[in-house]
Amino acid sequence: MHRTVVLACLASVLSGGTVRPASLPSVALEPVWPKLTLARPLWLEELPDDSGRFLIAEQDGRVWLVEEGDDGGNAPLFLDLSGRKPFEKNEEGLLGLACHPDFKNNGRFYVYYTQQNPKRSVISEIRLAEGDPARADLATERVLMEIPQPYWNHNGGQVSFGPDGFLYLTTGDGGAANDPHNNAQNTASLLGKILRIDVNTRTGKLPYGIPADNPFVGEDYGVRGEVWAYGLRNVWRMSWDRATGRLWAGDVGQNKWEYVHLIRKGGNHGWCVREGFHHFKPGPEGARYVDPIIEYPHNPALAGESAFPGHGPGTSITGGYVYRGREQRGLGGLYLYADFTLGTIFGLRYESGHVIQYGTLLEQPKNIASFGQDSYGELYVLAFDSPVLHVIEAK
Repeated sequence: MHRTVVLACLASVLSGGTVRPASLPSVALEPVWPKLTLARPLWLEELPDDSGRFLIAEQDGRVWLVEEGDDGGNAPLFLDLSGRKPFEKNEEGLLGLACHPDFKNNGRFYVYYTQQNPKRSVISEIRLAEGDPARADLATERVLMEIPQPYWNHNGGQVSFGPDGFLYLTTGDGGAANDPHNNAQNTASLLGKILRIDVNTRTGKLPYGIPADNPFVGEDYGVRGEVWAYGLRNVWRMSWDRATGRLWAGDVGQNKWEYVHLIRKGGNHGWCVREGFHHFKPGPEGARYVDPIIEYPHNPALAGESAFPGHGPGTSITGGYVYRGREQRGLGGLYLYADFTLGTIFGLRYESGHVIQYGTLLEQPKNIASFGQDSYGELYVLAFDSPVLHVIEAK
């Protein structure tokens, strides 16, 4: 079959018909807390206690506490893990933070950071200092999980509570390149996965519970009950759509493609047999994979191999959020995501199982490390060498 016909058929299968770049609202970025100087910020979390306070985590292990409407100039240091030197190489550090849904009453939150000798990822529970709502007490740390890491890269690192109240974690495939240990396809490994645990209970001797409805509970041959989804290379930021409950994830590709997944419970999302929609290396005959919903190429020369022509290039995706706020009405229902390397912000609309629109919302030069969301559904950008930035519609 002629190549152009193959691509046309692929586009039809993936998108219910050929879909092309659309005219979507442009966005702009405006500074928030302009006097707060940040070094490699990676996460923003609003405290779920109706206080209008936010935590901003830096890669070296520092977490700052800021208030809504403040300029950030006198932000107190909420937590300091920098003495443990989590940030040794580029993809290591304090990578994620999540407040317990009942934080207002129990003062508990959770962190994901890396450590050396042996190289590992640590997921811990920490509590507020007694009598001081502006400071965490590191002496209260309770380690939930330590995941051995064979290399310094592909650590994943997000911890977030889902709408069901369970804690979800992203883990990369362990690093190097091409998943040399086949971790992502191995359900007996915690690497290359999204994990789901219960921080309020305990299963056996584990310091956490494994929810009974996790998809691999009770499997033999060492399969891990914590696994929620697998076949993922290095999910860098996931989020739930407040309106639909869908779990979105930006998965960083290998040499050619970056892509967005809608995560399916128990689903095999393809890596390392597939990179995006494309064959990568041999896998078991007859295996079925959950395809991403969109991809973009590392360079324009690959555009002809994609079912999403005209999508801007990039080399490292940063997953974002579906906008459900009220201030930026033109962004309603739009999933925003970015490329860390180039700083481009993209958007797409997804309806009835298909991407119906996609396009570039903003081109700017700063490395976008993460998006954030407040309790009102407004979106923020964490970029290197920048204050926190509020996403607004461009005028």
